[in-house]
Amino acid sequence: MLDTVIGEGLFIMLLGIGFVLTFLCILIIGMMIMSKVVGYLNQLFPEQVFVVEKPSKKLASSDDEAIAVALAVIKARG
Repeated sequence: MLDTVIGEGLFIMLLGIGFVLTFLCILIIGMMIMSKVVGYLNQLFPEQVFVVEKPSKKLASSDDEAIAVALAVIKARG
C-alpha cells in the first residue's frame, strides 16, 4: 500500500514539475518573440528625444537674491 501511495505522489509531483517547466519554456520563448517584435517596431517608430537645457548660473544667483530678500522681509516684520 505504501508503494502505491508513494508512486502516485511521485507521479503527481513529476506531472506538476512538467507543467511548470513547459509553462516557463513557453513564457521564455514568448518573451524572446516579443523582444524581437518590439525591437522591430522601435526601428519603424523611433521615440522622440527631447533635449533638456540646464539652467544657467544666473538663475541660481537670482534665486539666492530672492531668498535673501525674503529673509530680510521676514526679519523686518518679526
